[in-house]
Amino acid sequence: MSKGSQLVKPAGYTALVVFLVLVPLFIKGGYFLHILIMAGIAVILTSSLRTIATTGQISLAHSGFMAIGAYTSALLVRKLGLSFWASFPIGGIVAALVALLVGYPFVRVKRVYFAMLTLFMGAIIRLIIMEWRGLTRGTSGLLNIPPPDSIIIPGLVNIAFDSKVSYYYLILALALISLLFLYRIDSSRVGRIFLAIEQGDYVAESVGISVTNFKVLALCVGCFFAGIAGSFYAHYIKVLTPDSFGVLQAIYIIVYMVVGGRKKFYGAILGALTLTLLPEFFRVLKEYQPFVFVGILLVTIFLLPDGLVGLPDAVKPCIQRLRKVKISNA
Repeated sequence: MSKGSQLVKPAGYTALVVFLVLVPLFIKGGYFLHILIMAGIAVILTSSLRTIATTGQISLAHSGFMAIGAYTSALLVRKLGLSFWASFPIGGIVAALVALLVGYPFVRVKRVYFAMLTLFMGAIIRLIIMEWRGLTRGTSGLLNIPPPDSIIIPGLVNIAFDSKVSYYYLILALALISLLFLYRIDSSRVGRIFLAIEQGDYVAESVGISVTNFKVLALCVGCFFAGIAGSFYAHYIKVLTPDSFGVLQAIYIIVYMVVGGRKKFYGAILGALTLTLLPEFFRVLKEYQPFVFVGILLVTIFLLPDGLVGLPDAVKPCIQRLRKVKISNA
């Protein structure tokens, strides 16, 4: 590989980050920044779910672990008076600890059975939130959640989280850090072990890989970042109800991942951004969003089995045929 080609990707990533940093200069409307903030949350959730999926397991409890992070962070700030910057990572840690607690019995079952267990797990988390009214206020909702504490460096920085712009930059930083961490795992020896486990548990075990331990590791990592996304969500929206973390939300995250394409790291990012931003261009259909997503999912499964990341490979044969037709006609 030439030095020029080696510099193309870093230069492209740098340009993209610079563009994202400059976005608030061009978008003044608070609503559009809100959509971008929600897209950032979706990117973290989808990319972290993909980490779990690389071991061959699909979790339907990701919104439940997001809820654990959200309620943990919100309650620590409200009940104990902790700073957001202390409660925020604790939300991710608690979600990862719960994943560790249920992980070892859960990962011993495979494929659809694992999905069913996680579906029940998500429902149990939501039921606990609904019934533990003394702590979570149940269906009445947890209200008036404080915003993140201001970032103050005397004489240099004073960032108050009182506008959409400050939240946008915070989720941008969180998403970039999360993606960098997840990408490092994906491209490391651990990531290759995850792929080996997906291709065959017994083959992986035959070469000395502890399949159970690595599946639990993937589950804990994915749930940690789901908890982180939930922590941010709680202090951004400032209101939490059990309905925000239902089964439909968990299914949406899976749809983002499948439509984007699970085989490549950026597929989850592409799917989350596309399906979060797309409804805003077709607001007339917004109330039919579940049906639209089902249609997009079916089209993807039948026409683009590798997701949007496989679109260039799918289009290439068509372009080649057109060229041949043009040459023959000439």
